[in-house]
Amino acid sequence: MKLAIIANPLVGISCLFALSLPAAELAYVTNEKDDDISVIDLASQKVIKRIPVGQRPRGIIFNHDKSLAYICASDSDTIQILDLATEEVIGELPSGEDPETIALHPDGKTIYTSNEDDALLTVIDIATRTVKTQIDVGVEPEGLAVSPDGKIVVVTSETTNMVHWINTETYENFDNTLVAARPRSAMFTQDNKHLWVSSEIGGELVVIDVATRKIVKTFTFEVNGIHSDRVQPVGIELSRDGRYAFVALGPANHLAVIDRNTLTIEKYLLVGRRVWQLAFNQDQSLLLTTNGVSGDVSVVDVENLKVTKSIKVGRYPWGVMIKEVQ
Repeated sequence: MKLAIIANPLVGISCLFALSLPAAELAYVTNEKDDDISVIDLASQKVIKRIPVGQRPRGIIFNHDKSLAYICASDSDTIQILDLATEEVIGELPSGEDPETIALHPDGKTIYTSNEDDALLTVIDIATRTVKTQIDVGVEPEGLAVSPDGKIVVVTSETTNMVHWINTETYENFDNTLVAARPRSAMFTQDNKHLWVSSEIGGELVVIDVATRKIVKTFTFEVNGIHSDRVQPVGIELSRDGRYAFVALGPANHLAVIDRNTLTIEKYLLVGRRVWQLAFNQDQSLLLTTNGVSGDVSVVDVENLKVTKSIKVGRYPWGVMIKEVQ
């Protein structure tokens, strides 16, 4: 809600009215090869600035009030803290070597990051900027997700082909679920009941029952004119209303749209080359995809399931997050 003062010529005074104007939104896109972040104004759908950060930025998340961004500067071996108001890096979190993905606990106090080279999950206390612990997991850990109730963090290991289930209080790796080759992204449903996991080389997406840690649904993908070897599921986004799952299919250059009510693939959308990660805007009317090889971001109209725009960013865009601004 915004306020406006409007002159009323009939009474000769100015009146204060509340106007329901749409909030502005900015998308922050990490560019692996340019060591910076492209900032996109979603109203104009143009890049309005570039923010320099550490070497090879990949994973990016916001804190709860979206005043800060945490960025995996992979080749700098650190997580950088970016003040979104000043657009300056104001500190770092100890991450271990080569942090790639990152997740925030629902309490906003703890960050998790995967260390691919060391087969570790690093647990970081944000307030003290110290490592709480490091947990041995499978070879080449990649994807991360924290359950909405904050009780479980999962990490996927690319070479071990497993989802590792870790208790966030005891740090115990209490179970493992075998999935197809090179699992990448993971995302819990909002009701804590299911976990969706993509497997890049295996070409599969699975839905896992959280209570039993068993696979209850497996999706494979067939895109017309695309060889099956190029269909490599990576990033996942689930709509809040329970209607859709969107899955980036890597070098297939398409986005799969899954109807979550029927658990069927509804359609495929052509996006940029080597589509990687995804993010909704605040009301989930738009979905953005980062396309690494073509160096752009595709804008998807969610209601109509159509790609409406391609926005050129930096080289090898990887992560993307969106926030409202005043």
